[in-house]
Amino acid sequence: MPQNVTIRISPTEAANEKLLKQRLASAVKTKPENINAYQIIRRSLDARSRNIISQLQVNVFVNEEFSDAFEFHPNLQNVENKHEVYIAGAGPAGLFAALELIEQGLKPIIIERGKNVRDRRRDLAAMNKEGKVNPESNYCYGEGGAGTYSDGKLYTRSTKRGNILKSLQWFVHFGATERILQEAHPHIGTNKLPGIIANMREAIIECGGEVWFDTKLTDIIIENNQIKGIEINHDKKIKTSSLILATGHSARDIFRMLDEKNVLIEAKPFALGVRVEHHQSLIDSAQYHCPIGAERNEFLPPASYSLVSQEAGRGVFSFCMCPGGIIAPASTDEGELVVNGWSPSKRDGFFANSGMVVTVDEKDFAKYGFTGPLAGMKFQQMVEQKAWQVGGGKLKAPAQRMTDFVSGKLSNSLNDCSYLPGLTSGLLSEVLPKEVHQSLKLGFQTFGKKMNGYYTENANIVATESRTSSPVRIPRNEETLEHTQVAGLFPCAEGAGYAGGIISAAMDGAKVAIAVKNFIKNSFIFNTQNKIRMSS
Repeated sequence: MPQNVTIRISPTEAANEKLLKQRLASAVKTKPENINAYQIIRRSLDARSRNIISQLQVNVFVNEEFSDAFEFHPNLQNVENKHEVYIAGAGPAGLFAALELIEQGLKPIIIERGKNVRDRRRDLAAMNKEGKVNPESNYCYGEGGAGTYSDGKLYTRSTKRGNILKSLQWFVHFGATERILQEAHPHIGTNKLPGIIANMREAIIECGGEVWFDTKLTDIIIENNQIKGIEINHDKKIKTSSLILATGHSARDIFRMLDEKNVLIEAKPFALGVRVEHHQSLIDSAQYHCPIGAERNEFLPPASYSLVSQEAGRGVFSFCMCPGGIIAPASTDEGELVVNGWSPSKRDGFFANSGMVVTVDEKDFAKYGFTGPLAGMKFQQMVEQKAWQVGGGKLKAPAQRMTDFVSGKLSNSLNDCSYLPGLTSGLLSEVLPKEVHQSLKLGFQTFGKKMNGYYTENANIVATESRTSSPVRIPRNEETLEHTQVAGLFPCAEGAGYAGGIISAAMDGAKVAIAVKNFIKNSFIFNTQNKIRMSS
């Protein structure tokens, strides 16, 4: 058995194999030449003081054969002629549900309203260059879901929701670097993730599963509180007794359809705010205690941050921080303006951006006249439409310098920005709900005291970051994971209010797939027993 040790060394030492081996030998009380191999299991960075430390958890093999702690042997079997299970949505939840179904001996059929990752790029280019929104193919809709072209962060606090390691191993199996298995905050990058997602799809098809693009779920056929089938593209009807609903947090047509059919859904609190963009060098300086503009240690990654405070009775917090990243348009309809952020795998861009958001709930929705299951969705939509109007259309985003945002002044000029459709100087008090705007104003000043240089006129505040999570929850039984009202309907991941990011969505998809397997098994047993009774 290897010896598992934790060591704290400098980033420079951690990058030097000879020095690292010496430190490991000292930790296990042996000579370096007795170490046959070692494997880093976990790595994190402690930058709380000027002496920045890499903390490594390592398996050390002293005079023994190496065994891989991350060894992975998925059961990708042929399911071409097996029982079919329909999945709506080819995001991480849908894809990982499909992989789990294959391992369980069932045939997944994914229906996806958008395009494959390659064809999807043209629609993203049109958003960035021409300000045009394709409502079926954009940063939110299409193969891989919202995460494919909006960063690829693989960090989650949802450790009780499923097997995090297995989810990461699937990504490595399909092309991600093994480093994501070790990192405390793993990240793939928007430039790498599309290829990995395409590999997943090809594997699903090779196993006999199916993936249908440009195929929109337009109705769920329900009789006697049981699923009997689905309708796609307002045309074709398909018989099925089960459906994994993994349509994502922006599929408003699905929420409306369920509400119109009197299928129980609930308004859910979510977080809403802005994107904040600084120069990456300023964030490096603040986090790594070096002069602004000075090059950071070559063995240190671009710095990130996580900020939270209580302001005016509300939590204000950073969300989806993107070191070396880009602000991107994430609208799904004309007349609405949404922004998000992403980073390439190297995170080597000039800017750093982060969502800065405030939680809103049913009381806030009601103040603006929105009640009922769709109240949060309508509130969200209202803010996005205001952002579009103040921005002037064509996905131009309304923005202010940070200091002007706090003082309530229209910015005479704006800083350079990574947002390709461009910025429009506008008062964000005309976009954001009063309570959100006030909390953010106080929050930026508080964060300026916590992080040197953060509160500055050289930062842009860009509206609006509003798709942090679903504004609707689709309730499900805690044990069976079925909808509480409709048998065979399995609400899943972000769109149903049960996940918040790529990994938590992936884990929920796998968990729901197992629940569907149990549902099919129990239905088969019931039907078999019922036939026996009828014939006797």
